[in-house]
Amino acid sequence: MPRQEAPRPERPELTLVFPVCDEVENLGLLIDNALSIAGRLAARFEIVLVDDGSRDGSGELIDALCMRDPRIHALRHQSNKGYGAALRSGLREARGELVFFSDSDLQFDLNELEKLLSYTDQFDIVAGYRSPRQDPWPRRWIASSWGALVRSLFGLRVRDIDCAFKVFHRRVLEFMPIESIGAFVNTEILVRAEAAGYRIHQVPVSHRPRRFGRQSGAHPRVILRALSELLRLYRELRRARRVPPAERRCASS
Repeated sequence: MPRQEAPRPERPELTLVFPVCDEVENLGLLIDNALSIAGRLAARFEIVLVDDGSRDGSGELIDALCMRDPRIHALRHQSNKGYGAALRSGLREARGELVFFSDSDLQFDLNELEKLLSYTDQFDIVAGYRSPRQDPWPRRWIASSWGALVRSLFGLRVRDIDCAFKVFHRRVLEFMPIESIGAFVNTEILVRAEAAGYRIHQVPVSHRPRRFGRQSGAHPRVILRALSELLRLYRELRRARRVPPAERRCASS
C-alpha cells in the first residue's frame, strides 16, 4: 500500500520507477544520480521507489529519501512479492506522460536515458539493449535461450527482452494489463505491446558488472515461474486470435 504522503502536484512530464529489494548499498548513489539527471531532462518529474519486502535497511533509507525530497515517492510490499509485482506497482503509481524504469543495482548509466527520450516523439516504447552485457556467462546463456524461446513462440524481434532500461508513453501503460509477478514481466509487456500494434524502438545502452548486492534472476524458482507465466500468456493470446473480430468488439464493449 502507498505510504501516507502530502498531495502530489500537477502531472509530471517524466516518472522514473525503480523496484528495490535489498539494495541499501546502491540506493544513495542511484537517487543522487536520478535526481540530477531527471532535473536536467524534465522541468517536472517524480521518482517512484517500490520496496519489495527488503530486509537490509533499504526501506528505512527510502523513508529518509522521501523526507529529503518531495519528488520521491515510495510504495512498500510488506513481504517479497517478486520483481514483476514490484515493477507493476511502480508503473501503476507513475503519473508522468513518459514513464521510465530501471533496476536499482547501478548496472546502468542513467545519463543514457537522454538517448531513449530522443526517440519518444516517433515511438511508443523505447527499449535499451545491453551492449555489451556484463553479467556472468550463465546469466547470458539463460538470457540467450530465453530470447530464442520468446521469438519462436511470439515472433518478438527484440534484441534484449529483459533489459531493465525502457521508456513508455503513458497511453501504453494505461492500456496494458500486466499480470506477471516475476521475471517474465519485461517479456509480457513487450509481447502485449507488439500484439496491440505499439511501435518499439531499440537503443544500445552501457552495462556494468554489479558491485553490491546479489542477483536472483537465475534462481531455478525464478526461471520456473517465468516459464509458467510465459505459457499462460501464450495460451491467452492464441485464444484471442481465434475469436472473430466482431465477437471481440462485443466482448470489450
